[in-house]
Amino acid sequence: MITRAIILLVTGYLVASSASAQLVPENTTVQLGEHSYAIPDQGIGGVPNVGIIVGDRATLVIDPGLGERNGETVLREVAKISSNTELYIATTHYHPEHTTGIAAFPDSAIYINSVVQETENMENGERVIQRFSGRSALMGELLLGAGLHTADITYDRQYSLDLGGVTVEFLVVGPTHTVGDTGFFVAQDKVLFSGDVVMNNSFVSANAGSSLTAWLTAFDLFEDMGPETIVPAHGEIGDDSSINILRDILSGIQTRARELKAAGVSVEDTGTRVQAEMEALHPDWSRANGVSALAQVAWANAPN
Repeated sequence: MITRAIILLVTGYLVASSASAQLVPENTTVQLGEHSYAIPDQGIGGVPNVGIIVGDRATLVIDPGLGERNGETVLREVAKISSNTELYIATTHYHPEHTTGIAAFPDSAIYINSVVQETENMENGERVIQRFSGRSALMGELLLGAGLHTADITYDRQYSLDLGGVTVEFLVVGPTHTVGDTGFFVAQDKVLFSGDVVMNNSFVSANAGSSLTAWLTAFDLFEDMGPETIVPAHGEIGDDSSINILRDILSGIQTRARELKAAGVSVEDTGTRVQAEMEALHPDWSRANGVSALAQVAWANAPN
C-alpha cells in the first residue's frame, strides 16, 4: 500500500501535455489499499479516474473509459495487477466516458447497474454520446460506433459484490450530478469511489435536475461509511476532508440563495451572483457553472 501523501503526489502530477487527448494514460495505475487501485485521469478531459478492485476470485472495474480504445487500455492495466478470469463492470453514472469502454470487455464480463441508472442510460444515453462525439475530432473518433450496453444484473438502491476476500458496496445517491449517481465503497481498504458526487478542489457538476437535499444526504451517507481515501470521477484523488469542505459549500449556497430570494432577487440573478461569490472564494476551482445551477435549485425550493 502506498501512503496517502504519495497518492496525492501521483494524482496531482502535471497535467498531460495534451489536455484534449482523451486517452486513458497507461502505466500509471496506483494502489490505494490491499485490494483497491485506480488509474488516475492525469487531468485529461474526457477521461475518468478508473477504479479496479481485485479479490481472490474476481475483479471489478469501475468506469471503464470512453470508447473501445480506452476500454482496451483499462483491460491492459487490469492484467498487470490481476490474473482473475471472473470480471465485473460497474459505472458511477451513465455518461459515455464512464460507460462506453465496456465495448472492449469480453462477453463473459458481468455488468452490474442500478435500475435507475439503467433507465437513465436507455432514455438519454444515445443523445449524450452524440453530444460528446461533437466535442472534438478525437472524441468523435473514440466514440465512433459506440452504443448502449445493457446490464447483466440490476438492483434497486444498494448492492453488495463479493469478489472473494473483499466486498464492494454499491449505493445509489442521486439525483445529484445525474439521477443514477452511484458510489462504491471498499470497506477493507476504506476507499470510496464517489463519481461526480464528491470532487476534490472542485465545485460539483450540478444541473437543473440536481437536488441539494439529495446531495447533502449523499455526503452524510458517504461520511458514515468511514472512507479515508476518496476517488472522484475526475481530478485528484484525496482524503475524506473533501466531504466536509463540499458540505459547507453546498450549505452556504443554499443559505445564500434563500437570502437573495427573500430579498426579492430573481432566480437567474441569484444563480449569477452566487456563482460569482463562490468563484471569488475559490478562484482555482473548476466546474463553477454548477454553482449557478445549485443556487437556482435552492432558490426554487426556498419558502416563498
